Amino acid sequence: MSRGTFITFEGPDGSGKTTQARLLVEWLGDQGYEALLTREPGGTAIGDQIRNVLHRPDNVGMDPRTEFLLYSASRAQHVSQVILPALAAGNVVVCDRYADSSRAYQGYGRGLALEMVEMITGFATQSLTPDITLYLDIPPREGLERRVLGGEEWNRMDAEALAFHQRVRSGYLELAGADPARWSVLSANRPLEELQAEVRAVVSAHRKLVAK
Repeated sequence: MSRGTFITFEGPDGSGKTTQARLLVEWLGDQGYEALLTREPGGTAIGDQIRNVLHRPDNVGMDPRTEFLLYSASRAQHVSQVILPALAAGNVVVCDRYADSSRAYQGYGRGLALEMVEMITGFATQSLTPDITLYLDIPPREGLERRVLGGEEWNRMDAEALAFHQRVRSGYLELAGADPARWSVLSANRPLEELQAEVRAVVSAHRKLVAK
């Protein structure tokens, strides 16, 4: 059996990526695929415990290196326990955030050395790279406003200064520009159904997704 397809969604909180990931998995199921929806940080019982530590608003004194290592620890468990077994079974895995989040947030946002981020990420993920990455782009201020208006969980990362979120966005766009074969940058400033139609078009056209 050939390896399944690994699809990731990236973008700031408030971009709608969680909803778009869920809708994509529902659509893939309708097309006859065995599709799994998962998320980071978390995705496992151990990872969810780490997620709680990372997102607690009162953990304001967390060192950027601690933050990155905690994300990496959650990711290592997630890849080993959930993602690799599903891919080995030939399934499609759709993940709401993955290693590119650490590149953008801890690398570009926090200023950690990108070479170190890459080395630890390779170890944590067993060098697993997505086949398709969909980046939902939205200006940081607008994304944060959507979070507030939507009554969503306000976590420690959301509370960072706007300049931090702007660095993260710039990092994402640089990553996408460096690997256009994997990345698709989609504007999140449009109706949900219109954005989902483009998400489906990108995924359907990808050579890794074999038609059923």
